[in-house]
Amino acid sequence: MTCRAALPRIFDGVRVAVCWGLGVLMANLLPGQVNAAPITFITALPVASGEFVAREQVIVGRSGEDPGTSERDRRETAAVTALGYGISGEWAVFGVVPYRDIELRSTTGVRRASGLGDLSILLRYVAWRRDQRGGTLRVAPFIGIKAPTGSNNARDALGLLPSSVQIGSGSWDSFAGVVVTRQTLHYQLDGQLRYQYNTEADGFQAGSLLRLDGSFQYRVLPSEFSGGIPDFLYAVLEASLVTQKENRLAGAVDVNSGGTRLFLTPGIQYVTRRWILEGAVAIPVVENLHGTALEAGNTWRVGVRANF
Repeated sequence: MTCRAALPRIFDGVRVAVCWGLGVLMANLLPGQVNAAPITFITALPVASGEFVAREQVIVGRSGEDPGTSERDRRETAAVTALGYGISGEWAVFGVVPYRDIELRSTTGVRRASGLGDLSILLRYVAWRRDQRGGTLRVAPFIGIKAPTGSNNARDALGLLPSSVQIGSGSWDSFAGVVVTRQTLHYQLDGQLRYQYNTEADGFQAGSLLRLDGSFQYRVLPSEFSGGIPDFLYAVLEASLVTQKENRLAGAVDVNSGGTRLFLTPGIQYVTRRWILEGAVAIPVVENLHGTALEAGNTWRVGVRANF
């Protein structure tokens, strides 16, 4: 008998994740075991009833080239804290809050802000499952809300900071989607479709976004095992297609915002029975943006997760 492992996360906003047993038989024998999962979005695998999953991730991102003339260079470092709780075998709730430090350099100077960001609450339900020896297939819809707990009116000597530097959005935003997970002893496949609707606050409305994600996790070590509960090493490759509408400022469309991006994210996860270490880098491979919207650069992340 055996089990398997790992879990995830990425930049912009936020998104949370958790895992549990490896199939009905394995889950009953080894309650609380964490499992392999995507790094940039959630999985359909459940959190064991009455158990918590905690994760801390550090995410470092920098913008790419500025197609405009102001030589913008945006950098952000975020420490993202996530906590999940298994209400039952099917229901789980998650809370995520980031601490953000943002800096924007341009020809007008350096603008900077830091502090706690917006809180996201997510409720997920495993609506369908097919379990078999050594594997499982699950489908889980989810719904959530983002509360404006972060400041969106920070100022400096130059006045009100632009929205790209503000720690919070100031708006109540909602999101929903569905995630599908196929897990076996040697690999795991995950897919997600997610839509987020952003509302207006203080005259600014970020464009709503739609994203399609896929993740493949493959157990590298041990390649073969016959029993016990060994540690695992997984290689991870993910793809994220993100489309965002233009922002609105005072009701007018900002033609220099929004567009479509495709990211590839290679990563690695070291998994034990109760905790996971993980690291990944999201690389923009396609960017079809509107006007002079700022291009994305590579986004690095490292994290640790624990079951208790």
